[in-house]
Amino acid sequence: MRFTPWATRLALTLSLSATAFLTACGGGGGGGGSAQIRLVNATASFATIDLSVNDKTVNSKVASGTASEYASADSGAQTVRVLAGDASNSVVAISPTLAGGTNYTVFAYGFASSVRVSLLEDTQAAAESGKSKLLVQNLALDAGPVDVYLLGPNDNVDTVTASVTNLNAGAGSGYITLNAGTYRVRVTGTGKRSDLRLDVPAATLDSTGVHALMLTSASSGTLVNAVQLTQKGAVKAFANTLTRVRAVNALSGTPLVAASVNGTALLPASLPPNVSEYATLPAGAGNATVTVNGAAIGVTSQTLAAGGDYTLLISGTPATAAGVWINDDNRLPTTSGTAKIRLINGLSDPSAVTTLNVDFTAVVSNVLPGTASAAQTINTGTTGSLITVNSPLQLTPLYNPATGISTSGVTQLTSGGVYTIFVMGDPKANPVAGKLAKDR
Repeated sequence: MRFTPWATRLALTLSLSATAFLTACGGGGGGGGSAQIRLVNATASFATIDLSVNDKTVNSKVASGTASEYASADSGAQTVRVLAGDASNSVVAISPTLAGGTNYTVFAYGFASSVRVSLLEDTQAAAESGKSKLLVQNLALDAGPVDVYLLGPNDNVDTVTASVTNLNAGAGSGYITLNAGTYRVRVTGTGKRSDLRLDVPAATLDSTGVHALMLTSASSGTLVNAVQLTQKGAVKAFANTLTRVRAVNALSGTPLVAASVNGTALLPASLPPNVSEYATLPAGAGNATVTVNGAAIGVTSQTLAAGGDYTLLISGTPATAAGVWINDDNRLPTTSGTAKIRLINGLSDPSAVTTLNVDFTAVVSNVLPGTASAAQTINTGTTGSLITVNSPLQLTPLYNPATGISTSGVTQLTSGGVYTIFVMGDPKANPVAGKLAKDR
């Protein structure tokens, strides 16, 4: 299989990032006769999709996580469209040149507003007997660079060497040759073995086989799914079974707060304000154990969706402490020169409504205590922005992340970054406790 990635973001255009692949991946000439083409539905938003070539539907109702059969298509320059909904909604179009007598796989992935495709030319020579070829393609554009571990039955997960390292979003590993067999596949953030993004218990690589492991973004953007493609053969989807959770001690005063979810410690007994790192857990029912000065408080169980990120916000006073679950969107911004930012209000006064201002303009308003705003996309610029959290309870800002750091009062956000501003504790405190967290 050889890859030519194409893409669209709200328009039917070829992604600029694709140019990096064209030389390495090649492409077929026109040739004579018919080509054979099939469609794989790895999209995150469409239960079924269709494929048309020059406005003729060749694959229809391809379910999520599956592939169609190969169908005949004319050779030469063609317009290939992926269709959704009533089969009249074109969500992405490409214009490849198909070679007669050649098999192709159109691999569709991404979310509803940003569906992309990779065109696979199924012409890679078979591996030797007892061996298998594997190519890993990082199409999880929100996940950033990853390492991929392929573990045999006797390998130690804590010491085995990664088979693929620092695989950037949009990049492919090139084919590696392995002994045929069944492997446990673990995908991690690059250089951080504990930053688990995907854990596949068993992926089989058959003798003489040619395979591709296609990584795609899960719902939160950080975790990934995978699809294993066998050249001219079966397709197997590996949906993520993990979730990520962090905890925030936003209580007023000086109480010791400890928090765990399903037995995994997130916060040791510690003073506010405190924001934990994300921990990766099996998806499913999330049962939190939270103590305030050693006394347990009740927290409603939360269904932790596979592929999702969550914040457990513990706010109020020591006497009124409550824990609430917040869904986190850690997908990266789609426009260069921008960042995503949101506000989580952990103030203890129920009347302390907050507003997030950027350069004196409110980007989110009326954020109630115990809630979060939606993420907003803002320009990062070159000189930074004046970012403040304000409340009608007082004239001056409650919190400015640049206070004590920058004499100008401005904060420089990183292009492509994802941020959360937390305000915590007593809104009448001077200063109010706050934190600017760079989530991605």
